[in-house]
Amino acid sequence: LGHNQGKAEAVRRGMLRAFEGQPRFVGFWDADLATPLETLPLFQEVFRERPDTEIVLGARVRLLGHDVRRNPTRHYLGRVFATLVSLTLGLELYDSQCGAKLFRPTPDVQALFGRPFRSRWIFDVELLARFAAVKRARGERDVEPFLYELPLPVWHDVAGSKVRPRDFVRAVLDLAGIYRERRRAG
Repeated sequence: LGHNQGKAEAVRRGMLRAFEGQPRFVGFWDADLATPLETLPLFQEVFRERPDTEIVLGARVRLLGHDVRRNPTRHYLGRVFATLVSLTLGLELYDSQCGAKLFRPTPDVQALFGRPFRSRWIFDVELLARFAAVKRARGERDVEPFLYELPLPVWHDVAGSKVRPRDFVRAVLDLAGIYRERRRAG
């Protein structure tokens, strides 16, 4: 972008541009590559095995046999935040904030990026709220079959993150705004 408009707007515009090429899949990864690009085939495999899935979200779950290394403070703040997100959206999400997401570019998915996000900090949550609203407006009572959280085999916290504990407060305030919008929309 010509000037810094934040990650949310950069991702939104990049996704819109990517849709123009009519790809099979479109996604975004955090620039620090905490989720290695080598995991991309695992995301694609989910789409092959689950034809109704439209969004695959990476999930930083520490499981035996997986190499997931997170800063303990950020992990626990993230767990609290993920619980608030689940309650706000009415979805059983484990990790909405992992920076690795892949999409099947359906019309419903493309519509998610049609207007700027209100939040610069938790646009991932807003994206999921929009997705749930689109599906529910189409009469889908259960949105979860269209989403899949993929436990990542490798994820390493990368030093130098610009996210600070005070940003957690900002994220909670943004989440309250998303909640209000969801309630107004019915």
